[in-house]
Amino acid sequence: MTKLKIIFFSIILTINFSVISNSQTVPASFADLAEKLMPSVVNISTTQTIVTRSNPFPNFQFPPGSPFEDMFKEFGVPQERQSSALGSGFIIDEKGLVVTNNHVIQDAEDIIVRVNGDKEFNAKVIGADPLSDIAVLQLDTNEKFIPVKFGDSDNARIGDWVIAIGNPFGLGGTVTSGIISARNRSIGLSRYEDYIQTDASINSGNSGGPLFDMNGDVIGINTAILGRSGSIGIGFSIPSNSAKIVIDQLIEFGETKRGWLGVRIQDVTKEIAEVEKLDKARGALVASVAENSPSDKAGVKAGDIILEFDGEKIKEMKELPIIVARTEVGKKVKVKIWRNKKEIIKNITLGRLETSEDFKIAEKESKPKEIRVEKLKITVRELTKEDINIRSLPNQTSGLVITQIENDSPLIKSLEINSIILEAQKKKIRNIDDLNQALNQVFKTSERTLLLVVYNSQNQRRYIGVKLD
Repeated sequence: MTKLKIIFFSIILTINFSVISNSQTVPASFADLAEKLMPSVVNISTTQTIVTRSNPFPNFQFPPGSPFEDMFKEFGVPQERQSSALGSGFIIDEKGLVVTNNHVIQDAEDIIVRVNGDKEFNAKVIGADPLSDIAVLQLDTNEKFIPVKFGDSDNARIGDWVIAIGNPFGLGGTVTSGIISARNRSIGLSRYEDYIQTDASINSGNSGGPLFDMNGDVIGINTAILGRSGSIGIGFSIPSNSAKIVIDQLIEFGETKRGWLGVRIQDVTKEIAEVEKLDKARGALVASVAENSPSDKAGVKAGDIILEFDGEKIKEMKELPIIVARTEVGKKVKVKIWRNKKEIIKNITLGRLETSEDFKIAEKESKPKEIRVEKLKITVRELTKEDINIRSLPNQTSGLVITQIENDSPLIKSLEINSIILEAQKKKIRNIDDLNQALNQVFKTSERTLLLVVYNSQNQRRYIGVKLD
């Protein structure tokens, strides 16, 4: 009986010890950690001048596509206005090196960085990378600062506690807490996506700020939100391990040097795997190979399935571009390929993405085309992922950005440049055809009243009603 009692109490003590040990991982307060980290997190404000031109001949219009149309636009009366933006960042070197998002400082003429809530410094851009949405700034001062260090984001687990510090809505010095909700998220904002998802509250203005683990190390750069307010518990951060590669290159070279294979790839579906006699759907299917690219020189062919790159297995297609991009330019790598129902090895010497013809062509194609809407006397272009990122809009947003409003436009008093047309006649606008269809319906009615839903240049959602002649 005595032995049974001893065994029973031993079990109870073991369970209690286990519960106490687990409970110690839940922080009683974030105050000490926040106090330590706050001096290293900065608020960033930028300004830029936006120039638009009005039509010098409002009563005369060239037909759409006329070679004279663009020429006469250049002679319009220039109109300037100041645009400002807010963001966050963090100090990584005592000499004042600051990391933030590229979209926070993109096209900025002046960058002001506020440190510790009171001191302000001018900053210049050391290097910026739109593809990863990362930028590095240098504060214009000889003062010494308190830097933070990067942690190992690969060790971050779903369920781990994290805190975010930033400048939401310009309030500055705001601390929020949460957990890591998911890993390896892709939401369609950029070419290289491997986001950490968190429910720590992230809002407009938090962009570029750090996501800390409980050791006070940066494991992510807060970059995107879902929902206009950002308060729905879904935010996204660039993992520190991926970010650090880009940051180091920007500091050393002022630009990025990404590895390049020279292939266009697509998902391996279950059906493709069955046809190719592959055990399961995995890897990246080569859709085409760029001429004279590293892959072309190594003998890679369209239809090959890349299963492994430099020792790393490719489970999904989206993993390959990320792994290749972070690999050193000029490195000779072994690539395992599935071809003709068997594995083969190709030795490929990586090129540099930024100097490749593929990259240059993709950059040109990415510029959205501007189209004139005759009935409204405005010029618009389709909303891009970059717009959504820069303006912190919901990721599902679609619409048309107004780039020019002519003096005799029926919208001249209602809207301004950079407003986004979201809906017309209560129908969602995704492209110019949607808008033209809505306009055609309006002109068939006797009232000729157009109802628009827009985001104005301050991202405020508004309803606009106008009479069309």
